[in-house]
Amino acid sequence: MDYTVVLEPCEEGGFSVTVPALPGCITEGDNVLDALRMAEDAITLYLESLAAHGETIPVEGPTVTIETAGVSEALIFRVRVDSAAGRVNVA
Repeated sequence: MDYTVVLEPCEEGGFSVTVPALPGCITEGDNVLDALRMAEDAITLYLESLAAHGETIPVEGPTVTIETAGVSEALIFRVRVDSAAGRVNVA
């Protein structure tokens, strides 16, 4: 499964991270690499929680709507999730 990850720069430094297809899946990181690592953890935990509660795992569609909190720049990455192992790879 692939998910879009949005990194928005924070005023105080670092990045706020959201995953549009996974509502409420939010984290942050001190730099791009840290933010992507934190996104990996957040997505894995989010999907594990859904599975543990018997909920459906969201599948991202062919288009993604990205809403930013009024920032003029954002970094966008696609990540691939190994659903069997709960692992995430940046694509």
